[in-house]
Amino acid sequence: MPAAGTSTKSDERRRTIMAAAIDCFALKGFYGTTTHEIAEWVGISQPYLYRLYPNKEALFAATVDHVSVVMTETLVANSPAAGGAGLTPEAALDAARGAYAALVADHTILRFLMHANCAVGEPLVAEAVRRCYAKQVDTVRQLLGDDDAVRRWFGAGMLDNVVAVLGLDDIDEPWAHILAAR
Repeated sequence: MPAAGTSTKSDERRRTIMAAAIDCFALKGFYGTTTHEIAEWVGISQPYLYRLYPNKEALFAATVDHVSVVMTETLVANSPAAGGAGLTPEAALDAARGAYAALVADHTILRFLMHANCAVGEPLVAEAVRRCYAKQVDTVRQLLGDDDAVRRWFGAGMLDNVVAVLGLDDIDEPWAHILAAR
């Protein structure tokens, strides 16, 4: 076990805090979540949390950056080779959508991302969200190789977000069938 104050111990604690921050912010968003709740969730003091992150905005921005890395890794691991090698553009797009679906199957990440978009009035959060989008655009462009396909992927992903977060697959109404493509 690493000694208190070592880099390894701090890194381990940061990973634990990231997991708790995703969960807490997904439930109540940036504005509804307190740093006290996150510290309590992790089992640390709020002053210790502030030793690692200077304020809630910095913690939220770091959480967006962390989720961006998770998104990139998931897309790359679950998508066809860069440029959709050997796939038609539609098949490559479908494969990329499937990779995104694997990521947001856990609605916690999806809700966190939605809350992140809503918190862009905070300067550090806005910068982090822009970095996240930039990274995802770069990743999807490498996977699909086409700017139009990137726009279609993002558009389809936004619709997939609405369908998932509203639980439209479980609603037997004509309007829900249209949006859920059933």
